[in-house]
Amino acid sequence: MDVYWVDMNISRTFRFIYSVLIAGLVLTACASRPELATRSSVVPSGADLSGLWQLREEPGSKSIPRGDPEPGIRIPPKSTTRTAVNRRPKRSSGTAVAMFLETGASLKISQTPDGLFISFDRAIVEEYTFGENRIVSVGPIEAQRVSGWNERVFVVETLDDQGALLTESWHLEVGGTVLVRDISVTRRNNEQFSSRQRFDRN
Repeated sequence: MDVYWVDMNISRTFRFIYSVLIAGLVLTACASRPELATRSSVVPSGADLSGLWQLREEPGSKSIPRGDPEPGIRIPPKSTTRTAVNRRPKRSSGTAVAMFLETGASLKISQTPDGLFISFDRAIVEEYTFGENRIVSVGPIEAQRVSGWNERVFVVETLDDQGALLTESWHLEVGGTVLVRDISVTRRNNEQFSSRQRFDRN
């Protein structure tokens, strides 16, 4: 009887430890990929990025070439298409959030009351809706995207299922004659890549 009681207690102890470990793994999995908060859809007074813009040639403000511009940063070919879908992102090995980064030396920006259309070198047009929070995809790779305003700065954040975050911010300087674009890629609060580009109004 004593042996049976000891065995029962050991069994209960193992079941308890097993339950705690499973709960911990579930919580860790849920916490490993943060969700992005929706940004403001209200356009600040006087914030209009519309126009034709040409990249200024200066140190630190260069057009990022396609292929392999920086270690760990992958830029898609110009033929890549993007789609928005209403589902949760799937796991994908080798996902690189930089696949969602578009660059160009010549930009055409059209701003409406609801969003932005940005044409990069007349090759690809990106559409952003103010206050959007959706899933975007490049081929099989999916990521969460939010975009909106932080005071007079337009911010786009794209988070992949590996926890890598691409942040792009756009604002005007010098009385609206200069467009500044800041780009960064971070993973677990560690900056992997950053760049600042300045564009002059044509």
